[in-house]
Order: sequence, then structure tokens, then C-alpha cells
Amino acid sequence: MHRATKIVATIGPASSDPDTLVRMIQAGVDVVRLNFSHGKAEDHIARADMVREAAAKCGREVAIMADLQGPKIRIGKFESGKIFLENGSKFILDADCELGNQAQVGLDYKDLPRDLKPNDVLLLNDGLIVLTVDRIAGNAIHTTVKIGGELSNNKGINRLGGGLSAPALTAKDMEDIKTAMSIKVDYVAVSFPKNATDMIMARQLANIAGEGTRHKAQMIAKIERAEAIPALQGILDASDGIMVARGDLAVEVGNAAVPALQKRMIKMARASNKLAITATQMMESMIVNAVPTRAEVSDVANAVLDGTDAVMTSAETAAGKYPVETVEAMAAICLEAEKSDVVKLDADFLNATFTRIDQSIAYGALFTAYHLRVKAIAALTESGSTALWMSRHNIDIPIYALTPSLATQRKAALYRNVRTFELAHSTDREAVLKAAQDLLLAKGVVHKGDMIVVTWGEPMGQVGGTNALQIMKVGEV
Repeated sequence: MHRATKIVATIGPASSDPDTLVRMIQAGVDVVRLNFSHGKAEDHIARADMVREAAAKCGREVAIMADLQGPKIRIGKFESGKIFLENGSKFILDADCELGNQAQVGLDYKDLPRDLKPNDVLLLNDGLIVLTVDRIAGNAIHTTVKIGGELSNNKGINRLGGGLSAPALTAKDMEDIKTAMSIKVDYVAVSFPKNATDMIMARQLANIAGEGTRHKAQMIAKIERAEAIPALQGILDASDGIMVARGDLAVEVGNAAVPALQKRMIKMARASNKLAITATQMMESMIVNAVPTRAEVSDVANAVLDGTDAVMTSAETAAGKYPVETVEAMAAICLEAEKSDVVKLDADFLNATFTRIDQSIAYGALFTAYHLRVKAIAALTESGSTALWMSRHNIDIPIYALTPSLATQRKAALYRNVRTFELAHSTDREAVLKAAQDLLLAKGVVHKGDMIVVTWGEPMGQVGGTNALQIMKVGEV
């Protein structure tokens, strides 16, 4: 069955062998995420090669996303590896401390003391440990433990409400962008951007790194800082999409605020013709269990109903016991949620405004396909823009992007409700339209006599905007 919602899967030790990767792609993976927080450049290069080989074996193109680490806002290490903090006890975070003990621990993020003031609340280890700042003395932050528990090496730190000054792009990230562009990743995910400027800088660095091969990656902003929320429209305008990164975001704004923010972010992304990925703990229990919890099933389904382009796995497929089963379960949930989704396409167009011919053709194709109940929409495209615009609207008719561009095939692997096939374009319009029909027939997605809507650019064979639309019956060209 045609599944509209895409699946982004993180690979790691549990999924870095060719057989497992092939099975994951066959189960439904559309985009493979390389987590640059772990591993060296050569590890990512080897995994990217493995992904391309596995995708070729499966007979389709899979996108690769490089996810940058971002600033390391973490504590240091302990002499014993971990300690236990009691409620009400005193604890010091000291930028000058080399090795921690029961009384204090060091900081990887040395500027933290300058970002804080008394009564600030610090959340460690994804909010499981809560500290209240009493005073700052030089490089030492004196705190009282509000909620204690076990604290081990290198756990993350957030300030409730956000506001830490760490830059989104570190020196490591800048080197990792070079590595990512050398393997021609399709997407670069930028961690902890605070504003549009962070995304503009990341894109400039990626474009410079890709100059030699003329490769350009799409930029995804990971929304995980509180201050990114009021700057969201600017960040969207400077990006190709966003990731609703619910882990760090929940720590900064509070768990209860995240579901409504998720819906708002996905809606804003779609309205801005941008992509949206929903991430973090979607199938967390499947790290150790062969089936998801009912709550996880509901979580994935609700993201689909929100209109997300993709749902994402992290440790479930990178380090879990059941990477293939996780993808299978996620795909099944997406399909069921999509079946129940009510299509109200006309409402999407009530307040739509556009001045571009290619965008009006995309809207016209959707409107025509919806009301004529055609079998498929076929977009003959070089860049994939027409297919992207179509995918921003909820329609239960599959969209096929037919393109000669390998980069476009991979990029469009993330677009909701879009599948891509390779099709050579030429100046002979009738020949290309017949080839498009033959391709869809060969793929088994249409049959002779089916009605389809096709869009393309005239004159045929030249790179330019889509400006033509035709309704046709398969087999009559």
C-alpha cells in the first residue's frame, strides 16, 4: 500500500550491517539518519556507502541525513562514574573541576556560569535531576538539589526557559559539515538553532563545502531551544524544514507544552511550504521490547494526523534489539492513521494566495485530481518543487515525482505522499508523456484506462518552472 508518511531511521551499532539495513529499507525506511554526535568521519563515510548499496539492492533511492551534534552543554565525569544526589543537598557545578565527586562536578560547557543568575533552575539528564542556583562564585555554580537521583558522566544540562548562549554551530560541527558534504548527504540537521542567522550560516558553510561537486544539501532546523519558538517563522524561512525535537525542547519548555507546540510547528511548516519531522522517543520501548506500547502507537498516529512529513526513530533502530520490527510497526501505524484521516482539500485553498505559475499549476493539479478522483498525480520535475508544493496539502491520491535527477529522487524521499521514479526528459513531449505512463504501468501503480493528472514544463526538456497540466487516461497517449 502507498504510505504517505515517511520514516526516518537512525543507524548505529544495531543496524550497521548490510543485511539489517536492507531489511529496514524493505520494511519502510525512507531516510537514514547519521548521528554525528557519535563516531568519526570515516565511520559516517562507511555507513553512507552502506546505505547507498543497500538502497540499490532494494531498487529505490533513500535519502541520507547528517545530524550535527551542536554545542556540548554537559557536565564532566565523576571519579566513580556516577553519584546519587539527595533532595535538599548542596551541589557545585565547577568549570575548573577536573574530576567530579559527591560534592561537585566539572563542565564541558565552560561558559555556563556566565549564563546564570540566582534562582535559575537547571535540569540535568533530560530533566530527571533538578537543581536551583543559589549563587555564582567565579567559575563555580552553587546549587541546591530540588529533585535528586542518580547522576552519571557527561549528562546534559538545560536551563528551564532556555537562554543559554552556546552557539548552534561549533568547530566540530563545521568540520562535520565538510564530511557530510563530501558524501553528498541530502539533508543536514542543525542542532539548537536559536534564530534564522544560525540556519543561514549553516547553509553557507554547506554550500561552500559542496562547491567542488556542485552538491547542495537541504537544511533542517532542529527546534529544541525555548528561544527558537518565538523565532520559528524566521527559522522556517531560512530552512528547508524543521525537526520537532521533543527531548531537549520538553526539558526547556516543560513536557506539557510540547504536544500543542508540535501541532503548531507542523502546521506552520506546511503553510510555509517546508518539511516537518517529528522525533524523540516515538517507539522508545522497542529498544528492548518487540512491540510498542499503546501510548507510543497513539503518539505516532497523532503525528501522522497532525500532518508531519516523517516520523523518526533514534536509539530504537541505532542501538535497540528490534530495529527491523520497529520500522515495520511504525509503517503499520502510519498506514492505519492515514486511512482515518479526513481529506478537506477545498478548505486548504480558501485563503491560498500565489503569484507563481508553477505553484498555481501544482494547486490546480491537486484540485482537479481530488474532484475527478483520479488514480495518481504525476509531476514531471527537475527540482522537485512542484511535488513539494503538492505534498503540503492533505490528499488521498498518491503523487509521483518523475525526474531525471538523482539528487531530486533522494531529496523527495522525505516529502509526504510523494514517491519518486527516474524518468529521462527530452524535447519530445509526446514521447515523454508516453514514457511516463509506461513507467507508472510498469511500477504497478496504475492500470490501463485509469485517469491521471500530469504536470510538466513547456518547452519540454528545458530546466524551468512547471506551466502545463493535462488530464489523461493511461494507454491513450
